[in-house]
Amino acid sequence: MTKVALVTGASSGIGAATARRLARAGWIVYGAARRIDRLAELEPDGVRPLALDVTDDAAMVAGVEKILAEEGRVDALVNNAGYGSYGSIEEVPLEEARRQIEVNLFGLARLTQLVVPGMRERGSGTIVNITSIGGKITTPFGGWYHASKFAVEGLSDALRVELAPFGVDVVVVEPGAIATEWGDIAMESGRKVSGEGPYAELVEKMASSLEGDGMARMASDPDVVARAIEKAVTAKRPRTRYAVGFGAKPILAARKVLPDRAMDWIQQRVVG
Repeated sequence: MTKVALVTGASSGIGAATARRLARAGWIVYGAARRIDRLAELEPDGVRPLALDVTDDAAMVAGVEKILAEEGRVDALVNNAGYGSYGSIEEVPLEEARRQIEVNLFGLARLTQLVVPGMRERGSGTIVNITSIGGKITTPFGGWYHASKFAVEGLSDALRVELAPFGVDVVVVEPGAIATEWGDIAMESGRKVSGEGPYAELVEKMASSLEGDGMARMASDPDVVARAIEKAVTAKRPRTRYAVGFGAKPILAARKVLPDRAMDWIQQRVVG
């Protein structure tokens, strides 16, 4: 039987690369995103476009119901939709902070709730949650982003133990620096919120390391992450975590051994 995957955030970057890779491997793939026009680029690869906003409960319910009506199952859910909202914790409006958590955590959790019953009843399935090395370490001005990714790490650990008796795997993928729009979007918000006032100089220094050519010089291709996701959803016993992309493994290894003050010092060097 052909397996079915739902990949969120499929309009660009990691999501698009993952949708293409799974479709080429013979999966039935539904690529979901708010920007439905950009999903058209995936159709030549066999990806089925699905309009879905992870902050809209009705849209999520309708999307999963559509897949179940057409295919009868979801074998893999790749929770990739998300973004980075930057700015000092002092200055980020709580409305934006709530949106960051809503997209990166609650949207992921709600889609998981919708697909788990079918997986549990069949005794098989894989849920892949895309976090980041930013779910284990932090950077200045990314407090709310990191809060959301740390939360996904904890949620995934609990979910993995809950679903193990039912044959459902839960995997966390922790990308390092990846060549996507993420850095530019993050620092656009960082400048908007903290580009003037007491943090302005530090934000500009941070921006130089995250956006444009600064990130591109180091970043890995999104397909590096897509390959790890394909490996996870096809393995009989996938690893609980995959750290992939530029810097991911050494940075996470350093986090395990270095004391907090040492990590603080490194972060301070990043922003000058």
